[in-house]
Amino acid sequence: MTLSQYIDSLRGKRVTVIGLGVSNRPLVRLLLKAGLDLTVRDAAAPESLGDIATELLEHGCRIITGEDYLKEIDADMIFRSPGVMPHEPGILRAVENGAVLTSEMEAFFEVCPCPIYAVTGSDGKTTTTTVIAEMLKADGKTVHVGGNIGTPLLDKADTMKPEDVAVLELSSFQLMTMKKSPTRALVTNVAPNHLDKHKSMDEYVDAKRNIFQNTPHPEVVVLNADNDITRAFAARAGAGVRFFSRRDTVENGTFCEDGTIYASLGGRTEKLMEAGEIFLPGAHNVENYLGAFALLYGSVKNESMTGTAKTFRGVEHRIELVRELRGVKYYNDSIASSPSRTRAGLKSFAQKVILIAGGKDKGVPFDALGEDIREHVKVLVLTGLTAEKIEKAALDAGYDGPVIRKDDFREAVLAAVAAAGEGDTVLLSPACTSFDRFKNFAERGNYFKEIVMGLS
Repeated sequence: MTLSQYIDSLRGKRVTVIGLGVSNRPLVRLLLKAGLDLTVRDAAAPESLGDIATELLEHGCRIITGEDYLKEIDADMIFRSPGVMPHEPGILRAVENGAVLTSEMEAFFEVCPCPIYAVTGSDGKTTTTTVIAEMLKADGKTVHVGGNIGTPLLDKADTMKPEDVAVLELSSFQLMTMKKSPTRALVTNVAPNHLDKHKSMDEYVDAKRNIFQNTPHPEVVVLNADNDITRAFAARAGAGVRFFSRRDTVENGTFCEDGTIYASLGGRTEKLMEAGEIFLPGAHNVENYLGAFALLYGSVKNESMTGTAKTFRGVEHRIELVRELRGVKYYNDSIASSPSRTRAGLKSFAQKVILIAGGKDKGVPFDALGEDIREHVKVLVLTGLTAEKIEKAALDAGYDGPVIRKDDFREAVLAAVAAAGEGDTVLLSPACTSFDRFKNFAERGNYFKEIVMGLS
């Protein structure tokens, strides 16, 4: 089905878009341009929507905002923003009354003319998605990157060619109602996350599993053999399962042994590269590359994959070196919105770091993070709503270093600066979401960089 055919299938239907965030704005404009009967619903107050609200009203769109935005949804087709859970009572009532629930991403799966390679997981999604795209580009492919990374692709589908590749990062929220599987799928890992929004850990795990369990199954499903949850996914993943492991050899996939990365497929094993040649630091980045290698091995030239690993300098806000000043290195890891991601970040450094952490609670325990703070943190600087919880976890685990708590984010950064001396590393790796103070992790990371770059 082409994009224009998909739009034509909506004619004569009452269409509602829930959420006027980045991912849905091109969709809304696309639907309005087609002259469809459209209503947009958003929790924000009308004045906070700004120019986009004026633009939509001028084109005949109805807008319903405020705390009652999900009441009495009268629609035949509902496009849900990833941030709006499908089990909201107002949405459930609309579906019971006959509405079809979908999303911009699900619509893209319907109309995309080229293979889709999709990545999900609790940690490492963005870096892994990005390096897969870079490897494909190095191999001569035209690549379209989007999904949870923040680039909507539905309105661009008509410009894509069958020989292109779409590489997507997919969140658990996007996957919950997904009805199609990608051509190739990769699950980096699964650990407790987003439990402030998901009903349970089981619901979260089910969402991740949904990347491959729709029919037909993907031709390749890559799973992390070192993660208990993802390893168990293999029983439902069809015939194309490949594993990756940093700890053990695998018969079908990629693994690291004695510092060397190997690929194994069809009974043949070959060396790809030395793990130490990967430009990005940290064991977690070795895992990211092992997953990417497993997904692409046999379909992309080895030198395209390894060349990318040796030169790719990373994604913004992911252990990003901001600057070195007076012998102190400052790293921005604002993407670390879960304890497991911060734990991985701490292990990327050979020496103990000055850690800035804290933010909004996601309902995920900090016990294991406390143990890594004990092992890897020289000075602990805490801010945000979870400061007290993280401090307790660290102290309970035996951390005996200094703890500095600041209510203001800027003051917390400056306290870390004051605590640092030549040879130290200051790491922003919050272990929590940014929503107590910032719109998203990028805004938080950019503010950190602004403060650090302003130091004299």
